[in-house]
Amino acid sequence: MANYILTERQKQVARSGSDSGKMVCNKPSVAGSVSQRACVFCGSRVVLYPIADALHIIHGPIGCAAYTWDIRGAMSSGPELHRMSFSTDLSEKEVVFGGEPKLYQGLTELIEKYNPKAAFVYSTCIVGIIGDDVEKICKQVAQEKNIPVLPVQAPGFQGSKKDGYKVACEALFNLVGTLDLPVPKYSINILGDFNLAGELWILMDYYKRMGVHINATITGDGRVDAIRNAQNAALNVVQCSGSMAHLARLMKEKYNVPFMHVSYFGIEDMSDALYEVAKFFNSDELMAKARDIVREEVGRLMPALQWYRERLEGKRAAVYVGGAFKAISLIKALRLIGVKTVIVGSQTGNADDYEVIKKLSDEDTIIVDDSNPVELSNFVKEKQADVFIGGVKERPIAHKIGIGFCDHNHERKEALAGYEGMMNFAKEIYATTMSPIWKFTM
Repeated sequence: MANYILTERQKQVARSGSDSGKMVCNKPSVAGSVSQRACVFCGSRVVLYPIADALHIIHGPIGCAAYTWDIRGAMSSGPELHRMSFSTDLSEKEVVFGGEPKLYQGLTELIEKYNPKAAFVYSTCIVGIIGDDVEKICKQVAQEKNIPVLPVQAPGFQGSKKDGYKVACEALFNLVGTLDLPVPKYSINILGDFNLAGELWILMDYYKRMGVHINATITGDGRVDAIRNAQNAALNVVQCSGSMAHLARLMKEKYNVPFMHVSYFGIEDMSDALYEVAKFFNSDELMAKARDIVREEVGRLMPALQWYRERLEGKRAAVYVGGAFKAISLIKALRLIGVKTVIVGSQTGNADDYEVIKKLSDEDTIIVDDSNPVELSNFVKEKQADVFIGGVKERPIAHKIGIGFCDHNHERKEALAGYEGMMNFAKEIYATTMSPIWKFTM
């Protein structure tokens, strides 16, 4: 194994075709490795942030609120209260004497001013240290203001971003089942799409054309009342399994709502997402409409993609994203436009995810769990990648090395999901990979 891989991480890196056995994953980040993962608090924020008619208040120093302000490019079709970042701005005084009075005052003032449908209160590292009773304050304010006030116990030091997802799901689950309204027969909840650049609206259009009712979107363009009534949907369709699988399992256990995992990235996975819903409802009518949609969209898309494939054939891509399910979709999407994936990694993948990636990848593809900048830089150089697909923390790595970068982060402004998103993806890969600027880099 290369000497730039820390000894403690040897089993979190593999090469397809040569390394047998399951990869080790779900481990705490190695101290000193500057992991690409974020903290528990950040994980909870990225899941809950898109609920547009809720109040989100960070109980902690102002830096935590600044760090996660507008952290997702999550668009709303109505209210935009979620885009305002509120904080109790804890200082040395509160660290010594406690921050509960400040939290109570802040919550009551904000609820009176903005009249939200619910409030989420995020605990940060300092709150975990000084021991403020956030649950007590939330219960008190909930009774006084007659709205749900939900504590999100997410001190950043107690794990990784993935642990924050679980905390967020548990906070959401306290809302589910508190409203009981009738829904149509063919009704689903979409879990784990966050409406980045309006992607959710593209997906909802496909399902509506099939005749499927969208009951709740959790959490992209999310609404509190829809989440409260989510238990009445016939099916949970989970896009981002890393962030939302826990909520789907909780709803299955308590409300017997079945769930399935899908991906909306790339032609193949997008089509399967429509077909699988039709199969679940066992409806010939839904299946016929799904086939019509796929036939129409693919027929329009494939001739245009062929132009990109002819020009991109043989290019090499490095992929490092949050969820492994997204990485799997990206391998397929890149292959469709002639690009070979030579590095695949994720922050939150599990052993089974990496087995799927191994089988899908070409020989000697580097597969990595929870990587760090030193590893990623050396992997990219070794495999001579032409483009790096990742998030905000990977962009500097690509540009320092002197290769193109495709933003697949949750702050992006370009829709990459659905058939329309596949076209946008091909355009972006072509534009960045073929840019003449790279001939001037070392």
